[in-house]
Amino acid sequence: MKITAKKRTISGKKVKALRRRGILPAVLFGGKKEAVPLEVPLGEFQKIYAEAGESTLLDLEFDGEKEKVLITEVQHDPLGKPLHADLRRVGAGEKVTATVPIIVEGEAAPVKSGEAILLTLLDEIEVECLPQDLPREIKINVSGLTEIGSGITISQLPIDRSKITVPGHEPEEPVVKLDYPQAEEAEEAPVAEEEAVAAVEALEEKPEGEEGREGPSPEEAPEKEPKEKPQ
Repeated sequence: MKITAKKRTISGKKVKALRRRGILPAVLFGGKKEAVPLEVPLGEFQKIYAEAGESTLLDLEFDGEKEKVLITEVQHDPLGKPLHADLRRVGAGEKVTATVPIIVEGEAAPVKSGEAILLTLLDEIEVECLPQDLPREIKINVSGLTEIGSGITISQLPIDRSKITVPGHEPEEPVVKLDYPQAEEAEEAPVAEEEAVAAVEALEEKPEGEEGREGPSPEEAPEKEPKEKPQ
């Protein structure tokens, strides 16, 4: 998948004008190169992000340059509309860390009969590997769980351990498990549209530097440190 962008020459509160025109402010960072402020067509970005998430290597093209990147963070307004995106460079042979969603498939018999509920304790995890080994998602099948208290742990995730590591988690940490049925907690009341709109307007009125973190230009800020561990 490819993201088409161009260098951004404005920053701060002025980027509100870009957003009104359907353009998403972004920043490219990482490696030994300087950070580059970018602008990306919002509609194009939303389609790519919905499909790729933060665990798919993408081709970025801007002003005649090409980079391999990962989307590492997207800031949203209270209505869920993207405000800003971070794109991290990925070099050849360089290990990356990325957040990968966990997809639960199947249905355990005790859940089907009403004797148990399935608790999803982790719906995503951060993995470290080479770009070509990065899984877009990790699927687990819970149909084999038959007893309350049983589950699937980090060590049981279907990934190639010789290529992919899961830092920050113990091998026996549960991802999902069966538990006794419990009373459902009352759902939080959704935010009224008027309140969300007011929150967006308040966000836009914040002084420069407080409204969604804007990507620094090479002259404005030091290069952002990549999230992956050094080799």
